[in-house]
Amino acid sequence: MTRSQLRAARALLAWSREMVAAASGVSLATIKRIEPGEGTLSTKVETLEKLKTALEAAGVEFTNGNQPGVRMRNQSRNG
Repeated sequence: MTRSQLRAARALLAWSREMVAAASGVSLATIKRIEPGEGTLSTKVETLEKLKTALEAAGVEFTNGNQPGVRMRNQSRNG
């Protein structure tokens, strides 16, 4: 996950950093430290997994390939 993907995921959900912290169990201080800038998130694998799991549970889908991005999961695929 890149820093841009984290910011974009928050924007899609209209979540504040505080909301991401509450949903993921990652401290607000950590999110404030790792989110700014460009490139991949440089933090523990456990932290990345917590963030990704919380954002995906809220409906975000991370895309990869030549240009990593995020989008809202197609709701008809849930279930």
